[in-house]
Amino acid sequence: MKLATFLPAGADAPVAGEVRDDRVVAFADGSTVLDRLASGDRTPADGPDHALTDVTLLMPVRPRVLFGVGLNYAKHAAEGGSDVPKAPIVFTMSPSSAADPGAPVRCPEVVRRLDYEGELTVVMGAGGEVAGYCVADDVSARDLQRREPQWTRAKGFDGACPLGPWITTADEVLDPHDLRLQTWVNGELRQDATTADLIFDVPTVVGFLQETCTLEPGDVVLTGTPDGVGFAMDPPQFLQSGDVVRIEIERLGAIEHAVA
Repeated sequence: MKLATFLPAGADAPVAGEVRDDRVVAFADGSTVLDRLASGDRTPADGPDHALTDVTLLMPVRPRVLFGVGLNYAKHAAEGGSDVPKAPIVFTMSPSSAADPGAPVRCPEVVRRLDYEGELTVVMGAGGEVAGYCVADDVSARDLQRREPQWTRAKGFDGACPLGPWITTADEVLDPHDLRLQTWVNGELRQDATTADLIFDVPTVVGFLQETCTLEPGDVVLTGTPDGVGFAMDPPQFLQSGDVVRIEIERLGAIEHAVA
């Protein structure tokens, strides 16, 4: 099942539903995506039906917390001249960093080196289990990241993490470590990798977090980005106002956002 939160044309309030091919069907009982994540209910939606082209997709769930994992692809570590970590490098992002999949990312005035990071993203369900997966862009301020030992400002500024376009439930993703991930900037392919290259796989990352943190339904874990980021290009290619970033993960859909 593909769980989505969306705004129908002319509507004042968002609703939740199930994406089926090029349609989205609302949940007639008024349940939210978070309700479905928490309950595990996969009863098919049977409410009003809309064409995807007629709705605005919003972030599927508003996370209570977002966790990120740094340097979790060997080639990405190598392109930055870093050693492969011996344990997951975990950081947190503010809930205000989460953004709708098509929302423009607004570069803070203090930032001069803005970069993209396409990432496979885990969405938690009840009982500490993985409920599903989505696509995210862990937009990063490289200048802040380089000079500040904590990455909170560099990766957790307001609207820094567009995510979506929906949550594909775990039962539809037989192997999250066998997905192709691609990122384009203004139509130029920058990242083209597979999640098989993850250093720490999904169970390892989730288990590492759960050693100290209770993960609740709707919590989000970004699993890291592969090689091909802008700062590692020669010369470096940072995001500029007006750029358009598109990230697609096999079987999970795509998000596309502008930079402002």
